[in-house]
Amino acid sequence: MTTKKEWFASWFDTSYYHILYKHRNDTEAQEFIQNLVSFLNIKKDDKLLDLACGKGRHSIYLNKLGFNVVGADLSKNSIDFAKQFENNSLKFVEHDMRDKLKLKYDIILNLFTSFGFFEDDNEDIKVLKNIKKGLNPYGTAVIDFMNAKKVISNLVHEETQIIDGINFKISRYVKNGFIVKEINFEADDQLHTYFEKVKILNLAKINSYLNSVGFKIKHTFGNYNLEKFNEESSDRLILVLE
Repeated sequence: MTTKKEWFASWFDTSYYHILYKHRNDTEAQEFIQNLVSFLNIKKDDKLLDLACGKGRHSIYLNKLGFNVVGADLSKNSIDFAKQFENNSLKFVEHDMRDKLKLKYDIILNLFTSFGFFEDDNEDIKVLKNIKKGLNPYGTAVIDFMNAKKVISNLVHEETQIIDGINFKISRYVKNGFIVKEINFEADDQLHTYFEKVKILNLAKINSYLNSVGFKIKHTFGNYNLEKFNEESSDRLILVLE
């Protein structure tokens, strides 16, 4: 671990992050969850982990469907917010996914491109090792990643979004093997610059990571309706692992 704060540790923990993304589409997320629950045939007594859960929207919805869920995220602000929704079968914890999991789960979900943040491939592989070790025998993991090829070919290089009176100037570009989103804005009498960086990982590269930890891809999907993956046209790269 470096002493310099990594981009996700600083940006995800700001109020501005939550302002920029406050209009995210919950309906699409909920339909995806319903499709997954049905496809994976998740049982009511299964223990679920939503790893990198953010403010817990997937965890909360899974819990409403009757499942026993733990949501884990690095961001203290996000976990503090999510804790208001806790009950006997829904808990939220602060957790860096590079650290070992303390409990075992039947299903581990890593959704909404919450993978590929690290400069060093070994740290991404460490995350996969932790997921694998955190699964019960016959457990299943799901990684919902972007389809990097399509994202790059459709990159919106410059845009401005005005939300709650804040003028977010957003640039996107490819640099050093990452898709970078640079976010500049003025708020609270200060100029702010934050970055989001996700590694350009195609199916072959992710599969090499998975092979190194002994994970097998059981199913590959290209969108939230769980349709077939196509590298040219699919919006997502969704992997079901065991």
